[in-house]
Amino acid sequence: MEVRGFYIGRFQPVHNGHVYCIRYVLERCHEVVIGIGSAQYSHTLDNPFTAGERMEMLYHVVRDLKAFDKVFIVPIPDLHVHSLWVAHVLSLTPRFQEVYTNDPLTQRLFLEAGFTVHEIPPLNRSVLSGTEVRKRMIEGKDWRSLVPPYIANYIDHIRGVERLRDIARRMCFK
Repeated sequence: MEVRGFYIGRFQPVHNGHVYCIRYVLERCHEVVIGIGSAQYSHTLDNPFTAGERMEMLYHVVRDLKAFDKVFIVPIPDLHVHSLWVAHVLSLTPRFQEVYTNDPLTQRLFLEAGFTVHEIPPLNRSVLSGTEVRKRMIEGKDWRSLVPPYIANYIDHIRGVERLRDIARRMCFK
């Protein structure tokens, strides 16, 4: 039986850890549904990029992995009601049989809904996180080594670092 997996993240921004996770799921599943979590949020410190921008970033990853015929990318707005969240995800996505996540709440909710849930072996999680990438962007430190070159170019193109620094400055004056 061909298995379709589900992998969700905020992708704020897409970094090398995300690419590793997508590759990991693709090696185990025939296809993967990539959910863009918190899709309705943008222009904040935790969520500086829009859902559309994150979709473009993921498009570049899928292109680089030569996996267009194996990936669905779906924006998933937050529902803020955990007991209904899995049904919400299922209403927005193509069918899938397995879930790949290291997030304890996501694991619990999908397990309770009867899904097979797999953890992804971590890859340098202390450095490969969106929080660390955004922190380095704000502080003017090296963030480019944490993302694929095409993602760094895309962030430059949309002036993402400038946006994030502006948001951080405005937060300091509140």
